[in-house]
Amino acid sequence: MKEKLTIVKVGGAVVEDELQLAQLLRDFSAIEGRKVLVHGGGRRATKMAERLGIETKMVDGRRITDADMLEVVTMVYGGLVNKHVVAELQAIGVDAIGLCGADGDIIRSVKRPPKNGIDYGFVGDVKQVDGAKIAHFIEKNLVPTIAPLTHDGQGNILNTNADTMASETAKALAQLYDVTLIFSFEKRGVLSNPDDDESVIPVITRSDFERYKADGTISGGMLPKIENALAAVEAGVSQVIITLATAIDGQHGTIIK
Repeated sequence: MKEKLTIVKVGGAVVEDELQLAQLLRDFSAIEGRKVLVHGGGRRATKMAERLGIETKMVDGRRITDADMLEVVTMVYGGLVNKHVVAELQAIGVDAIGLCGADGDIIRSVKRPPKNGIDYGFVGDVKQVDGAKIAHFIEKNLVPTIAPLTHDGQGNILNTNADTMASETAKALAQLYDVTLIFSFEKRGVLSNPDDDESVIPVITRSDFERYKADGTISGGMLPKIENALAAVEAGVSQVIITLATAIDGQHGTIIK
């Protein structure tokens, strides 16, 4: 029987709020057994870019990462946010180790080609995850804390979607562990009505998703999140939950099957 492993992905809105982040990290520390944390930081990057006079360009919620923005996200994700989260975890007794995809060559990606006339710049689409390497840290009783940066093996750092990082990491580690993947953010789960926090959809299957996507119930940034969740389940991840950042105990939110 495989040992249980919990992977929690925390979004940028929570990372930016010190009180929310502190609570999430306390809840994360209380999760029993092996665990991994994957974090975003987009809002912090946007603020830093503004301070540096660098324009932020977004298309359908995706950041255009030119050379200047790449420097910003590398500094913010791999430095400011990652090391802050690691230090906070150490302070509450979690022996965390901060990583990005380039560290130990754990996550390699390919630069996204232009699509529909849009050049996303230095954005990476995950090509491979070295689950055995990540497991090496886990088996040393360290908690990998992964920033949303990868590399292409040619010396280039690439900005990579944190949901995708979490999903691909879960898929790789599902070969070795019984994995539960939790996407935590500012809502209680996937909502049938975005204006009603009580309208949580309890379970979503692939067929449910296609129906909700067709009728507009699910749209925008939630679409790629659920695509990543479904891909993880289909690749052997035992359970995926989308839930509120203060409810990562696995008892609440939307279960993806």
